[in-house]
Amino acid sequence: MKNIKKIKIKINGKLSTIQHNITLYSYLKKLKVPLKKVAIELNREIVNKNYLKKIKLKKNDKIEIVHFIGGG
Repeated sequence: MKNIKKIKIKINGKLSTIQHNITLYSYLKKLKVPLKKVAIELNREIVNKNYLKKIKLKKNDKIEIVHFIGGG
């Protein structure tokens, strides 16, 4: 059986262990993040959502998911 490599990242300040070589898009889908209603920050930089499928997560990456809240 093949050993699946794991890496540690931080998501919204919490440590998480994920599969090595996963894309940011795949990870966000797995978490059921509503992509149209959030902004994604990777290592303190806003990510253009057109590139989510091209970005592979690396050890010690820091992801922040910011939800938009309407109000008046």
